Amino acid sequence: MSESIRTRLAALGHELPAVTPAAGNYVSTTRAGNLLFVAGQIPARDGTAVLCGKLGATIDEAQARQAAELCAVGVLAQLDAAIGGDWSKVARVVRIGGFINAVDTFDGHSRVMNGASDLLVAVLGERGRHARTSVGVASLPAGAVVEVDAVIELVAA
Repeated sequence: MSESIRTRLAALGHELPAVTPAAGNYVSTTRAGNLLFVAGQIPARDGTAVLCGKLGATIDEAQARQAAELCAVGVLAQLDAAIGGDWSKVARVVRIGGFINAVDTFDGHSRVMNGASDLLVAVLGERGRHARTSVGVASLPAGAVVEVDAVIELVAA
């Protein structure tokens, strides 16, 4: 299963990056029962934040959507590390939360978050369908334009 995940990601122009350690006094993932909580991921390549700025000022909507997609790749990388690469342990993505650093007149948050949602469904199929929240914010860590967190249901052990 992990090879098909990597193959699907590659077909979309992505690969699972190495996970980076938490940037503060928290953990990147934590499990409660069959739920795995993935801390917020910002768009990054090779461990470096990319697509930083404010949507509507220095970043356009297409770039923000691409940033949301990269955040979802980060979520999948954290998930892969947490499950030791055994994707048969994944029941489904339950929920993702999206935070969009945008000017106060922007109201297309859901369109931006489709970048993350579309990637998760393309890679995981029906297991990738989820509930979602999209929220506009005044700023994000490292000046990122988008941050995405997730709750994933794991198969009962």
